[in-house]
Amino acid sequence: MSSHYEERMEADLGEIRAKVSVVSDLVETQVHDAVQALLTVDRDLASRVVLGDRQVNRRIRQIDHLCHAFIVRHAPSAAHLRYASAVLRLDVALERVGDYAGSIGRMVARLKGPPPGVLRRDLELIAQQARLTLSQALAAFHEGDAEAARRVYGLGEQMDLTLETVFAELLRAAEKEKAALPDIFGLRRIANLIKRVSEQAINVADQTLFVCTGEEPEEKVFRVLFVGERNAAASQIAEAYARKAYPESGRYASAGWAPDKQLDPSLVAYMDEQGVDVSLATPTALTSLTDIPEHFHVIVLLSPEARQHLGSVPYRSTVVEWPLEADGTDLGALYKEVAVHVQDLMRTLSGPDAR
Repeated sequence: MSSHYEERMEADLGEIRAKVSVVSDLVETQVHDAVQALLTVDRDLASRVVLGDRQVNRRIRQIDHLCHAFIVRHAPSAAHLRYASAVLRLDVALERVGDYAGSIGRMVARLKGPPPGVLRRDLELIAQQARLTLSQALAAFHEGDAEAARRVYGLGEQMDLTLETVFAELLRAAEKEKAALPDIFGLRRIANLIKRVSEQAINVADQTLFVCTGEEPEEKVFRVLFVGERNAAASQIAEAYARKAYPESGRYASAGWAPDKQLDPSLVAYMDEQGVDVSLATPTALTSLTDIPEHFHVIVLLSPEARQHLGSVPYRSTVVEWPLEADGTDLGALYKEVAVHVQDLMRTLSGPDAR
């Protein structure tokens, strides 16, 4: 026979679960209506989405209050505490999705016409992917299904390729003047917002795993490419140093558009003195960045001419340039300068505890 305390706790949890379910459905409806408004340029529907965002925010504030009151009143532990904590973080994701839908609604109200031709189909496709990812993530959370939550990660990864297609179509539409330039920029912004819906679905999946298993999201591992002309000095130093200094925070590669056949023995010897083994490294040719299975999060240019040799850069890749003062003749100075740049980059990406 359960105690009065346990009954009260379960009643409070039931109220939280019910309200989370309601606001989840509301957010999904907001996303659906925002997309429908986009595809049909329904400005009245777009306005209702904008106004509906206020209801989402109000309900989320109520849930936050209930979660904090639950923690204070019951001082829960283990699974109950994880659930309350996860709901508070889930609320952040839901509020952001609601904001994205509202922003789409505002932009639809300013469009001069519907998305042209193939672009409409592609936008509808990424919207379907985002909504499916969000729907399955929320279902996994409500049902406490860890395996369903893990499957959400694969759905989120499918978005990138479709998004690249959308951006290419937007560029062609601009070149052929199939849509007004403000509409082109607006549609690009809308595509980014739809992508963010999918990203928040991943956060929902993270919270599901936290509730079910206690698992915290793994620290992100960043893929970094260092590009130099011959891939025989600074870019090789950067790759090798980063791999040695920050093996858990990143995966590193280097390449050049006119690579040497092999590394200079003096570089190999100097790096060995620094405790960095590059004896098996060979210069690598720079290939198309859009043909690789996984995009690089960061592409570092170590030569002023590198940018013109990159070709098309994936949407999710960020390009930075390091203006190096040292040249390849003073290996000591070059090594120190590159090492400082690598340290700054990895601490920016992974924080002061990058490792």
